[in-house]
Amino acid sequence: MAETRATYFCIDIECSGPVPALYDMISLGAVAVAPDAEGNLRIGADFYVEMKPEGPKVDAGAMKVNGLDIEALRRDGTPRREALLALTAWTKANTRKGTKPVFVGHNAPFDWSFVAWCYAAEELPNPYGYKALDTKALATGRLNLHWFDSNKEVLAERLGLPVENMTLKHRADYDARYQAELLIKLLES
Repeated sequence: MAETRATYFCIDIECSGPVPALYDMISLGAVAVAPDAEGNLRIGADFYVEMKPEGPKVDAGAMKVNGLDIEALRRDGTPRREALLALTAWTKANTRKGTKPVFVGHNAPFDWSFVAWCYAAEELPNPYGYKALDTKALATGRLNLHWFDSNKEVLAERLGLPVENMTLKHRADYDARYQAELLIKLLES
């Protein structure tokens, strides 16, 4: 039976470079994971947004990885503040009664840093607070793995998950959903 004090929000971001402030978070996918009536963790609602870049730099390598069009985002992306307000409203609407929202990421320090920086830059409260649950770190303890073996490929094999769809990998909504499946397996192991 799953812990019922948290609603987990598996979050993945894509960005225009390696660090916040100089580069932008340009897409964010999130998937809610909460216990059902029997206490079993279940994947719930999802959220996705592509954002208008504001930072001074764009790294061509990062853009090649995420496959997003920076010019299209400059023209049609959701303004950062609007995206964050929508994420906050979605998080509140999907946090189960009696639980607190928990930010979850696969390499959470990276994703959380962009999300937290954006909330701070917009002077908005971060609905996830200052902490994040990292599935890489969780996997090293739960599965007795070395840090360098906590990648999704090894975890998929160890946990019996399907291999990631490489045509969708690095799309924030797909990655967030895959991480939700990974989180459930890790917490059930």
